[in-house]
Amino acid sequence: MVIFTNYCLFLKFTVVVFFVFDYNRQENIFEAIQRYHCIRMEDKMEIVCLDLEGVLVPEIWIAFAEETGIPELKKTTRDEPDYDKLMKYRLNILKEHNLGLKEIQETIAKIDPLPGAKEFLDKLRELTQVIIISDTFSQFAGPLMKKLGYPTIFCNSLVVADNGEIVDFKMRCEKSKYTTVKALQSIGYDTIASGDSHNDLGMIQASKAGFLFRSTDAIKAEYPQLPAFETYDELYDAIKKVIEG
Repeated sequence: MVIFTNYCLFLKFTVVVFFVFDYNRQENIFEAIQRYHCIRMEDKMEIVCLDLEGVLVPEIWIAFAEETGIPELKKTTRDEPDYDKLMKYRLNILKEHNLGLKEIQETIAKIDPLPGAKEFLDKLRELTQVIIISDTFSQFAGPLMKKLGYPTIFCNSLVVADNGEIVDFKMRCEKSKYTTVKALQSIGYDTIASGDSHNDLGMIQASKAGFLFRSTDAIKAEYPQLPAFETYDELYDAIKKVIEG
C-alpha cells in the first residue's frame, strides 16, 4: 500500500527514474528531464483517478453513524460541498459524545469494499495506472486499502491527541483532488476521473474525461453534461473507450 500525504516522495521517485534511465550515457540529469518532458507532452499516458468512499467502499461516516446511533454523522460531501465545514461539524459531534479515533477504526475494520469493487479495480489496474484520490485520512485508509489489494492512495491526515481524541485534521493541499490531477497533468499525464460527490467535481471537470458514479439525483441534475454510471462494467467500458481513443 502506498499512501501519499504530500508530493515529496512522488517527485523524488520521478528524479530517481530519470537518473537511472540516463546514468549509462552520463547525461546531465536536467537535460534528461527536459528531454523526457518533451517526449511525454507529445505522447501522453493516461492515469485514472478514483474517489474512494461511495465509489469503492461504503461511506465511513455513515457506517459510524449507524454503529453509534448518531444520525447527525450521516452527513457527507454529497450533502455538504464545503469539506472544511463538514469536518469541523463532525469533530464537534465526536467531542460531544466522547468518541475518538479508536471507535472509528473499530467500525472501519468491519467495512468491506462494495460488491464488485475489488474486481473492478483489479481489472482497471491491468488496463492502466490508477490512483485513489480521497479526502479521507491515512488513519482510516489502511484496512480498506488491504481489502482492495493495496492500491496507491493520496489522502489527508488527522491530528490525534494522546487520549485518542481527534482534535484537528490536515489537508494534503488546498482543493486536494483538483490540485492532484493538475499536478499529474503538469508531468505529462492525461487524467480520467470519477467520483460521486461535490468534492469530486473539481477533478472530474479538470480531467480529459470525467464520470459521475452512483451519484445523487441532485448532483446529476446540476451537472447534466457529466456522464453518470451506476455499474462498474459501465464505468470500466467508458474509461477503456477513452484510453483506446
